[in-house]
Amino acid sequence: MATIPTKVPVEATQMMPSVIPAAAMVDCMAASSPGVSEPRILDASASGPYRPVPIRWYRPVESEVTGPAPTMVWAHGGGFFAGGLDQPEAHDVARALARRGLTVVTVDYRLAPLPGLSWANGTSGQSRARFPIPVDDVLTAFRSVSSQCPGDVILGGASAGACLASAAALRAVDAGHDPRGVVLAYGFFHSSHPRSREIQRRVRGHRRLTHSRWPLDLMNRNYAGSQLALTDRIAFPGGHDLDGFPPTLMINADRDAMRASGDQFATELIAAGVDVEHHVLPETRHAFLNRPRLDAFTTAIDLIASWSWRRVAR
Repeated sequence: MATIPTKVPVEATQMMPSVIPAAAMVDCMAASSPGVSEPRILDASASGPYRPVPIRWYRPVESEVTGPAPTMVWAHGGGFFAGGLDQPEAHDVARALARRGLTVVTVDYRLAPLPGLSWANGTSGQSRARFPIPVDDVLTAFRSVSSQCPGDVILGGASAGACLASAAALRAVDAGHDPRGVVLAYGFFHSSHPRSREIQRRVRGHRRLTHSRWPLDLMNRNYAGSQLALTDRIAFPGGHDLDGFPPTLMINADRDAMRASGDQFATELIAAGVDVEHHVLPETRHAFLNRPRLDAFTTAIDLIASWSWRRVAR
């Protein structure tokens, strides 16, 4: 059964997700969790099976946090082949959550080769790798952080990072080390993107080429590397057994072609008996967490912080 945070006004649709009215997004911005000072930031690494995985810690000021505080391992997006620790979807998200009292660790997971440019792998000085190595990197960070932090750790990510976070969560559950929860922002979770005429109508030509089904499916094939990998539940958890998946907060963009996969994955989680809280932010586009000045950025950060604090309070 999905739950709705009491601090954030919402207007529920007939079925999940709940949709936050535009007026409520401004009210949500005023909600602030503990911590208003700049966090302490530290670059480090987690020992992994292939290489040390670069991570970046964002710790809130201790005097501004009382009692057990949430810890989150966060993966940025970028189609599996782009992005890094300095992009807003990593740095600004972690900084904003730390200002609300969360300890956040961002993961510099290995990127896949550039689509159609496999020959360029490594020419920029950056080693690239396909599935399962990016998932392994996120899981390595999760295990390292879990060993250092008291209490349970939340896994989260945006876009491709949401797919990686959900996959790492399944791996952790399989190993008997369940995350405290999972946060998924405008992610995609199926090897072949679902069709939705209603969502396509709402997109109205935005990124009509790059976010149509063909290039999105090509991006997935590039990350997976083989037809067999495309069918692996750890590569793309959507459409597979989700038994035991941790409680989940899902935040989708209203006018986003990838929302079809996010909405379907939420439905699959609910059918598997998972505690899901699902929101769609109205009039938003994909990757709004890369735009810190948008109202939607603050709305999503407040939702994530509020949900995370409630998870550790249980």
